[in-house]
Amino acid sequence: KKILKMGLAPVIAAVSTIFFMSMTGMVVGHLFGWGHMDCIFLGGMLAMSSTTIIYKALSDMGLLQQGFVATVMSVCILEDILAIVMMVMLSAIASGSNPDGAQMVGSLLKIGFFLILWFIVGLYLVPSFLRVTRKLMTDETLVIVALGFCCAMAWISTAVGFSSAFGAFVMGSILAETIEVERIEKVVEPVKNLFGAIFFVSVGMLVDPHVLVSYAVPIVVLVLAIMVGQAVFGSFSYLLSGQPLKTAMRCGFSMAQVGEFAFIIASL
Repeated sequence: KKILKMGLAPVIAAVSTIFFMSMTGMVVGHLFGWGHMDCIFLGGMLAMSSTTIIYKALSDMGLLQQGFVATVMSVCILEDILAIVMMVMLSAIASGSNPDGAQMVGSLLKIGFFLILWFIVGLYLVPSFLRVTRKLMTDETLVIVALGFCCAMAWISTAVGFSSAFGAFVMGSILAETIEVERIEKVVEPVKNLFGAIFFVSVGMLVDPHVLVSYAVPIVVLVLAIMVGQAVFGSFSYLLSGQPLKTAMRCGFSMAQVGEFAFIIASL
């Protein structure tokens, strides 16, 4: 509902940011003398920001109630959806074939089906179920039901061909529209904190100090490209979407990191 209220602004900002950062990644790759394929994938990895890290940072800083945060989160959500289309294209490129029109149309139809399913379930089934069972739900039951819904949608998303993270996010947005949202937030928060810690620890465990030393120059250049590129091109993209300069800069600077989809694109 919040994204629809904002009109085309988040769409313009998301598409512009992905385009500019993809080009930035490809240019940096060519400067390193990397192959054309590596440059394309580097552009894809740099294109999107991390919804998890942005939300965590803004929450810790007590900024979630600021007006610009809703815009940033809307753009991040749209970037995650566009990332699925990008992964289909990159998978085809990685296998040595060019993504044809049929593949793209098929991917878009699958996304359309999933969003329609999201709309139907979100509008009718889940809210009705929670309304009927409201008096029967203890806190223990509610946390199991909420996580069960989350895992079910993650499984459906994987079966359709998308990432489990996308399905879990979709179910979160459905539960956010129900009458039990405040109670669900309260009972699920300890689980969220636990897995939030696991996420950041697991990402930290991927860091090999020897790699940091061996590839120090490319790493520094890429970090600067991400931070400066997202801050500058992100701010410009929000300006294009109609935001005032101050809001555009706050949004752009908030997005100065890479998203979790970078790991998935790297694995392709």
